Amino acid sequence: MSHLSADELGPALGRGLLSFPVTHFDAELVFDEAAYRKHIAWLSRYEVAGLFAAGGTGEGFSLTPPEIGQVVRAAVAETGGRIPVVAPATAGTAAAIEQARSAEAAGAEGILLMPPYLTEAGPDGLVEHVAAICAATSLGVIFYSRANATCNDVTLARMADRCPNLVGFKDGVGNIETMTRIYARLGDRLTYIGGLPTAETFALPYSEMGVTTYSSAIFNFVPEFALDFYRAVRARDRDEVYRRLRDFVIPYLDIRDRAPGYAVSIVKAGLTAIGHPAGPVRPPLTDLTAPELAELTALVATIA
Repeated sequence: MSHLSADELGPALGRGLLSFPVTHFDAELVFDEAAYRKHIAWLSRYEVAGLFAAGGTGEGFSLTPPEIGQVVRAAVAETGGRIPVVAPATAGTAAAIEQARSAEAAGAEGILLMPPYLTEAGPDGLVEHVAAICAATSLGVIFYSRANATCNDVTLARMADRCPNLVGFKDGVGNIETMTRIYARLGDRLTYIGGLPTAETFALPYSEMGVTTYSSAIFNFVPEFALDFYRAVRARDRDEVYRRLRDFVIPYLDIRDRAPGYAVSIVKAGLTAIGHPAGPVRPPLTDLTAPELAELTALVATIA
């Protein structure tokens, strides 16, 4: 695959399921590059539209800037251009600019712009933040709306007008009216990505609002199930979607909701359940308990 321009990135990502791999750690919580690359090689055998390195599922919030660079370079090297790799830009504007430039130098195809760390910002500040990162790179940028960095349709339109390489909007809020307003105002100017935890839960209703893809965390450990679920969503096969929700996704959510941060922890537990352990999560996250892991392992076995 040749390098995608910013204009090409958004449509390319919107054409299929998106992979958000975990980041592998050893027992001392040090990045295990060999294990990570093995996992990326396995996931890359499946038909996905993009791979987001060091994202939320990848515990990007717990990685140092040099570690993020290491993870992104490993993902780029292992995919070998077969799948576009999107790298994170986090924290404040200056740090996010450095990360975006580093990602471009590492060969990433795009940037997932995470919320700035800790501080709140109004719409004017968010527009300037996004404009500064977009101006610092030629890569396509996806704005991740969640936590302390959310925006409405008017603010997002201002961002899109200022930034030709703003190519995507990832929703981590779940406000139906806001998403409807955004798609009504911007239409196909952006690619829309579902970004709520366990995005499969929202995939069918979100598809009615122009959201053609989503970040699948469960793809890490049940890739065939995740892809079949996505195909059912795209085909508007309601019966199949709800069957899969009842049989696996909702029982999975019941485990996920038992502790804060389990939306990430349960994904690593899922890899343990299939015999491909990715190591523990870093604090402040906590791993599933032994009984919860056993429960998840039994659930995964029902769809194996």
